[in-house]
Amino acid sequence: MPLWCQDEAGPYQAVPQAGSAWQPEGAPARQPHEYVRGGTAKLLTLFRPFTGEVRAKAVTHTTNAVVHPWLQQELTAVLAALPPVTDPEAPVRQWETWGWDEQVRTEWGLSEPLPPIRLLLVWDNLSGHKNRDLVRWLTSHGILPLYTPIGGSWLNMAESVQRILVRRALAGQHPQSAAEVMRWLEAATAGWNRDPTPFEWGGKRAARRQRARERRHQQGGSGAYTRRRIPRRTRLEAEVVNRNSQVK
Repeated sequence: MPLWCQDEAGPYQAVPQAGSAWQPEGAPARQPHEYVRGGTAKLLTLFRPFTGEVRAKAVTHTTNAVVHPWLQQELTAVLAALPPVTDPEAPVRQWETWGWDEQVRTEWGLSEPLPPIRLLLVWDNLSGHKNRDLVRWLTSHGILPLYTPIGGSWLNMAESVQRILVRRALAGQHPQSAAEVMRWLEAATAGWNRDPTPFEWGGKRAARRQRARERRHQQGGSGAYTRRRIPRRTRLEAEVVNRNSQVK
């Protein structure tokens, strides 16, 4: 089943941005000392981790009046490209499997039968994402919204790809206006989609962390670790030491 992640990133100001630059050694890039407010821009992102595809739009505001129509438009295009559901009775396609029982449907005012689930949408636990009209639109199209827990927005992988896109677009640059920031963000998104990178939980970094944990040795059941194993006396060695101490 396709899974997409949605998030809003920003704001990003039209001011000199920190980052690396191709300057000769000893001749760093000099930025103007005046603080000029050139406006801010934000980035709406819809990301599919399995393929790495990103659907994004740079905007100046992220109110419900801006986010909801854009999201509906993009999700409609995504659904149009999906094949029909071959097994509508599969448990994974049923709303009850995901906790949307009759009580939950009543809370959202969903009295009519819902279609089989076609797509999972992960996004942050914000009040704007729980707009009743928007949730009704999602469920009527077979889209199951999955909200990250409070304080767990890092579970939304859209934030990961946003950091990459923003770094590619703005690092070391000095945009002069919000419109320029928006153009650079959308250009970085287009460049990403020419050769997208799939995302997955874990991967090589998680494997390295696991190997590092295996090389450490926990001490006394506490949070302290050592890089090498501390030799411990066996029972026979302890008896020999005790016997020798008694002889002395």
